[in-house]
Amino acid sequence: MVDTPTTAPVSERPSGPAAAAILAVGIGAFVLGLLTTLSEASTGVHDFLQLNDRVGTLSGKTIFAVIAYAVSWAALGAAWKDKEKDLGPVIKVGLVLLALGLLGTFPTFFLAFAPE
Repeated sequence: MVDTPTTAPVSERPSGPAAAAILAVGIGAFVLGLLTTLSEASTGVHDFLQLNDRVGTLSGKTIFAVIAYAVSWAALGAAWKDKEKDLGPVIKVGLVLLALGLLGTFPTFFLAFAPE
């Protein structure tokens, strides 16, 4: 009798934490693009985002974008910790948010909202 190697059963990990990370990246990027555009469109937002005079509004934009990313990742990660999520729609939404966020950071886009 020949012993055949057996493989240990593979335990499936839930896809919820991965889905949370993917969506959080999209949310963080979207917030950065949105704040970049709003900073050009509104002097009130511009002044609010200027947390450091030497850095300018970039300090507020990046800090708030990172906070949005971290909070959304923590909240979604906790909510979806043991859940199975269909990654297809989550990836699509994450990519759309990422694309919108990137669009919001291009000068040809956000300068269109600057007051004359």
